[in-house]
Amino acid sequence: MKAQDLLEHHAPAWHEATRHPFLDAMRDGALTQEAFATWLAQDYLFVRDILDCQARLLTQALRADQAVLPRGLVAIEAELGWFEEQAERRSLDLQAPRHPTGAAYRDFLLRFLEHEPYPAAITALWALERAYLEAWSGAVSGHPEYREFVEHWTTPDFAEYVAGLEQPADRALGPGGEREQVEAAFLDVARLERDFWEMALSGGKRWP
Repeated sequence: MKAQDLLEHHAPAWHEATRHPFLDAMRDGALTQEAFATWLAQDYLFVRDILDCQARLLTQALRADQAVLPRGLVAIEAELGWFEEQAERRSLDLQAPRHPTGAAYRDFLLRFLEHEPYPAAITALWALERAYLEAWSGAVSGHPEYREFVEHWTTPDFAEYVAGLEQPADRALGPGGEREQVEAAFLDVARLERDFWEMALSGGKRWP
């Protein structure tokens, strides 16, 4: 089995993760400012979580995987600065409390780093980055209000990084890999990505 096979074997779950009304609304210009502000603040917190988790994942990485992970760390740190610039330009507050959906995603990442085998963790990282690339690619050539954000996550550099992560994921699914845990990690990421878009679209209205 290869990482690409997961996309085919679990096509409905993957579709929900990467094709969502939030993205349609962003592409068409129908997204409310409330929903966008919720997404920006919560995704900023998520990127901070990924920076921490990926730094820790590097200490567990196979030698063959050590080249691609630092590249992601550098990009993630730069992305935090980009988020902060965007929020300042739009007068948005990035200090919002963490939404339960974002907290669930953070807890998932921490659980995989602390309790699950490395193959599952590296596949989860590939899946979430691949989901992000596909999701934003579906909104290309969208409304000018959000076009800068769409273009930011559909660059050739990002696509190349995602392709680089696919090789460790392939190894995780190869002979001797923890296939059951790896496949479960992929499905968890698909579910959490879907939930994150849904949370953003609601503008946090279901926040307890």
